[in-house]
Amino acid sequence: MASNSLSSSSNSSSSSWTPKQNKQFEKALAVYDKDTPDRWQNIARAVGGKSAEEVKRHYEILVEDLKHIESGNYPFPNYRTNGNSR
Repeated sequence: MASNSLSSSSNSSSSSWTPKQNKQFEKALAVYDKDTPDRWQNIARAVGGKSAEEVKRHYEILVEDLKHIESGNYPFPNYRTNGNSR
């Protein structure tokens, strides 16, 4: 979601996010909350290869994606089950 939106908004190679960077981003968000001084610089350092501006923009796109999902603008995926109710 967020990584696809970000990738399509810019053609520079620094705008693409790997799955590893996304996971590091998620973990860093849990560590550095909104009250943390220099939050975006700390998150950028935790992710590696991204600027503070890039991680802030990535976060803004993530928030927008969540707003759309929560408002019902995206249908829930129809996951297949294997018939096992465990």
